[in-house]
Amino acid sequence: MLENPRSPRVRAVAKLSKRAARQETGLFLLEGPQAAREALAFAPETVLEVYATPAALEKHADVRDAAEEAGIDLQYTTEAVLDAMADTVTPQGIVAVARQSPTALRDVLAAGPRLVAICEEVRDPGNLGTIIRAADAAGADAVILTGRTVDPYNPKVVRSTTGSLFHLPVAVDLELADVVERMHEAGLRVVAADVQGEDFLASRDLLSEPTAWLFGNEARGLEDEALARADLALRLPIYGRAESLNLATAASVCLYETAFAQRAR
Repeated sequence: MLENPRSPRVRAVAKLSKRAARQETGLFLLEGPQAAREALAFAPETVLEVYATPAALEKHADVRDAAEEAGIDLQYTTEAVLDAMADTVTPQGIVAVARQSPTALRDVLAAGPRLVAICEEVRDPGNLGTIIRAADAAGADAVILTGRTVDPYNPKVVRSTTGSLFHLPVAVDLELADVVERMHEAGLRVVAADVQGEDFLASRDLLSEPTAWLFGNEARGLEDEALARADLALRLPIYGRAESLNLATAASVCLYETAFAQRAR
């Protein structure tokens, strides 16, 4: 039983909430039973340690069983230790440490993708996590992060994906110019989501073809140079009085519309 919230082991886990520690170690933090459950189910080889209070493992026995079956170190802790490790106020009694496992762009393309989400300069962790979750739900083949997009292993991003981070390939630290070129070589049309784009409904039929959606920064959108690299820019119509759509909401609509078109075809 880990009882000292100030022990070196506890501090090492807690440091993973900081980007510098994640970059140095190649590890990241999972908080709560849902994140641990999905990691153990879909990427058990990346999970190194699971920390939990006895009460939490009694309530979530499937997490305990999955960790034991995978041969992963399972360490009991006090509530105080869990609170010290976690980035959230309520970690629900379970924290895990996993190895980062981004996918190489060549591996994404080798799989013959038909629907991809490219995030250029997306800085809000909640938005990125929700886009990854929406891409997963829409059956997208990958999410690709370019420019200074937020680290997908940021605890807030991980929580926002609710496990989808382990369901589909995520490629990181890439340059947009290279990604667009490679998308074209793989036969995908790059479509930018932009408020100055053409009417979405007029070009809806094009979405049945292999498509890579390009999403930009929450405040600034896509820079002119980024827009110029896209084959087409589309805007979602606003029928009510809302000033605009949240980035993650707009991305969800775009991804699902494309999924509908491709499956109808």
